[in-house]
Amino acid sequence: MTAQEFIKSRPDLVWYTKNYDNLNDSAIVEAVLSYGDWDDVQKLIQILGMEKISTIFREQTNSSKLRCNYSPKTKNYFTHYFNKYA
Repeated sequence: MTAQEFIKSRPDLVWYTKNYDNLNDSAIVEAVLSYGDWDDVQKLIQILGMEKISTIFREQTNSSKLRCNYSPKTKNYFTHYFNKYA
């Protein structure tokens, strides 16, 4: 299963588009970490791998970026999670 196939099965996570095949891994990671439940996160880790997801998350939350789309609680939780497990 690819990340695009997974997100097709969870369209509520990306309600803003119907074009699931053109979503890149970065957009899918952001949607799952922001709006998914724990099972969604674990499934995405199985598909993409912990290292790839943590790398994408760290790039998205880099303090030099002007904007971060994660809520402060989500950003804090996954920062600690990836620091411990990735």
